[in-house]
Amino acid sequence: MEIVLFTLVAISLYLFSDWLLRQLEARRGAPFKSRSIIYFIIIFVLTLGTFEMLQRFLQHSSGG
Repeated sequence: MEIVLFTLVAISLYLFSDWLLRQLEARRGAPFKSRSIIYFIIIFVLTLGTFEMLQRFLQHSSGG
């Protein structure tokens, strides 16, 4: 069951990161030159934080 949860969260993070990057570019008024690097940083930070929280939540809910 955990693999399904992590997969759904990963897909959500992928879509949210893309949306966030597009919003940042719209505010700026132009695409970033290093778009892929900025996208990678966004998804990397969000993934590390989200998966850490999920692991802690799953450890607490399983009692261990």
